[in-house]
Amino acid sequence: MKKIFMFLAVMGVMAFSAQNAAAQDEQAAEPAATEVAAPAAEEVLPEEVPMHQALKTKFIEGGAGFMALVIACLILGLALCIERILYLALSKTNTKNLLAKVEAALEEEGIEAAAQICFNERGPVASIFYQALDRLIKGQNLEEAEKALVSYGGVESSRMEQNLSWISLFIAIAPSLGFLGTVIGMIQAFDAIMVAGDMSPAVVAGGMKVALITTVGGLIVAVILQIFYNYILSQVESLTIEMEDASISLMDILVKYQK
Repeated sequence: MKKIFMFLAVMGVMAFSAQNAAAQDEQAAEPAATEVAAPAAEEVLPEEVPMHQALKTKFIEGGAGFMALVIACLILGLALCIERILYLALSKTNTKNLLAKVEAALEEEGIEAAAQICFNERGPVASIFYQALDRLIKGQNLEEAEKALVSYGGVESSRMEQNLSWISLFIAIAPSLGFLGTVIGMIQAFDAIMVAGDMSPAVVAGGMKVALITTVGGLIVAVILQIFYNYILSQVESLTIEMEDASISLMDILVKYQK
């Protein structure tokens, strides 16, 4: 009987020890699992590439030769656009205020004073006003003054449209260069197929990538320049309408002055 109790006691101790050992193993395994899971949870995400670095990479991948020509079109086109925008901004005048000054000068001091006011003002409207008043100072009639308004109005309109033909040229050239790069990229792809004797995507990927990048670059440049070009055209049209309306108002003032 004692042996039985001794056996049961030993079995109980062994079971208790085994249970404690299992519990300790589970506790030790939990930090280990946490340590293993931690690196998985803290997976290194790909770093975001800066914008300028991405553009530089695409520029190199597209081929420095054609991409440099496309960028040159963008730089030159933007330079001309900025020059035209500044010129047109400085050409704007307060037409109503100028007409009021001219009318007051005609009534109080005469044509010379009105012409001097126009000479001191900036912009195409004041310039054509001065030309018309100068004709009257020289003894010519209102018809000659009106002809001067029309003639010099055309001259000022041409000055406002200066360099627009170059901007339109760059708008046309940029996508053309992109398409030329596309054709060259396709030729490179077919050359790679011929050399490798295989039609696998890896063989043609390089040439196709060059083709697509140059096309995208040319189209982006054309879109940017086209937006500026249309804005400049709208400003030119606005100033032209303003000149025509102001010319009519000036002729009415001169007819009133002559009477």
